[in-house]
Amino acid sequence: MLFTIFCIDKPGMAEKRAAVLPAHVEYLAQSDIKNVMSGPLMDDAMENIIGSLYVIEAPDRAAVEAFRKDDPLVQADIWELAEVRAFNKRIDNRD
Repeated sequence: MLFTIFCIDKPGMAEKRAAVLPAHVEYLAQSDIKNVMSGPLMDDAMENIIGSLYVIEAPDRAAVEAFRKDDPLVQADIWELAEVRAFNKRIDNRD
């Protein structure tokens, strides 16, 4: 089952986020959850990270919540908003 995780950073998190990034990337690489696609959300000028977006494959919401809770960005209290939603992919135009 696919899920999205949509997150918006708290104001002033750039330095803290940068410090946690290596642990976050390592965590994603070692996770049993399939990370279909993920990356930072950016401001319109593509200069500042304002959040994160994930499309992941997991057996159920409980697995997503467990995955999310152990993410170093969560443990560092980076996000002001984090929403988990089931996702029904209808179109995928990636080459």
